[in-house]
Amino acid sequence: MKVSVIVVNWNRRDLLRACLKSLAGQIGAEAEIIVVDNGSADGSVEMVQREFSGIRLIRNRENRGFCVANNQGIEASKADFVALLNNDAEADPKWMQSLLDAFEGRPDYGMAASKILVWENPSVIDKAGHLIYPDGQNRGRGSGEQDRGQYDRMEEALWPDGCAAMYRKEMLASIGGFDEDLFAYADDAELGLRARIAGWRCIYVPSAVVRHHRGATLGLGSVRRLELIERNRVLLAAKLFPLSLLWLNFGYYFARIASGLWEAFQGRGEASLYPGLSGKMRMAGALIRGDCHALLLLPRMLRKRRDIERIRKLSSADVRRLILGNRISLRELSRQTTAGSNNV
Repeated sequence: MKVSVIVVNWNRRDLLRACLKSLAGQIGAEAEIIVVDNGSADGSVEMVQREFSGIRLIRNRENRGFCVANNQGIEASKADFVALLNNDAEADPKWMQSLLDAFEGRPDYGMAASKILVWENPSVIDKAGHLIYPDGQNRGRGSGEQDRGQYDRMEEALWPDGCAAMYRKEMLASIGGFDEDLFAYADDAELGLRARIAGWRCIYVPSAVVRHHRGATLGLGSVRRLELIERNRVLLAAKLFPLSLLWLNFGYYFARIASGLWEAFQGRGEASLYPGLSGKMRMAGALIRGDCHALLLLPRMLRKRRDIERIRKLSSADVRRLILGNRISLRELSRQTTAGSNNV
């Protein structure tokens, strides 16, 4: 088997069914399907066992998070390539073969990114690869834009979104899997940037189309979601950013907060998901808790930072150029929302 597709699930039985049906309808490459269930109590496991014979099922007693669950699937896979597909996403029939074909003749490419559309309105881009802001916050490229064909060219991308991605198993074996301290959110960005530091590249494949339900798991207004995003932004930067960007982190962060507040007054951006004074207070509390939790994990991240030298191929100057060359503008970032979801 050349490809293993890993689907992580937590209490999303009906979405999971639609996701697995889309995988059953793939044209071309055969794949092993691995469902990792994080302690669902909604009959998801029983549905898989009853309706989808041949799927490999890994059952966790509790919700172990997106990172641990994917690592379990990666460890169980014996294939040359590992694809990830969110349980709230549905893949077009040629999705898997398109990603697989993109690796041909590109031995230094370890990652392939999909063209992800909004399920509720497929004329809108969800993500076409990734961009990053220099404080560590990352966003999908083209998120919220009308799909006018502007992302229909195969080209290099920063890294893929974990909602729908394919990774070379050789790459994962050399750099390690997802950082389990992150639990969920920014996990794909941390893995992607770590892979880039190790010299691997990413190809964006517009013919690999997926439709994604935005914010289907924790919900767009979830303070837990916002807390994890903020915490993991700090941890990603502490672990992987060059010092020349790291010491500017507070400046970039406060610029983003100020811009976000301005957009909130216009009814746009992340803060618009938390209406009224009480909503803004909940949002501020989530950000503060995220930063406090990040400080507790900072010693672990700094130890992991030293370990990066073992796999490093890009210099600090190279990494700085990579980040700044793929940065999202402050205006665009402030007007977007973190509308993606993880299956946690």
